[in-house]
Amino acid sequence: MPALDRYHDTVADALRKDGWTITHNPLRLTMGERNLLVDLGAERLIGAEKGVRKIAVEVKTFGSPSPVADLEKAIGQFVLYADVLAEVEPERELYLAVPEEAFQTIFTEPIGLMVLQRHLRRVLRFSSTQSEVVQWMP
Repeated sequence: MPALDRYHDTVADALRKDGWTITHNPLRLTMGERNLLVDLGAERLIGAEKGVRKIAVEVKTFGSPSPVADLEKAIGQFVLYADVLAEVEPERELYLAVPEEAFQTIFTEPIGLMVLQRHLRRVLRFSSTQSEVVQWMP
């Protein structure tokens, strides 16, 4: 089992505060003989007629000396996990959880804005100090 991201528990707490139930910690995806571990799986009832909304959340710290290297890794994981989810659990949406401090730096720069538009369509911004969701994108 890989090491948990520094903000793993923070994001799990933020999701609970936002009304989600953590169903998988981690969420195991299997494609052929390969297993992938997305940090969290969660669900929330969205109404009696509409059923349950399911998400998968990959947590990233963006804490290395190179924000671009962190961005490269995050994009790679996000694209791979999204493709596998589309095959094995198409009803589950993937989100990348990013601490607000990181979002306010790399994701407000032209390279970050481009990545948000082209690849990271679903981002969960969270407060690392208050364990709360700041924004769901979109």
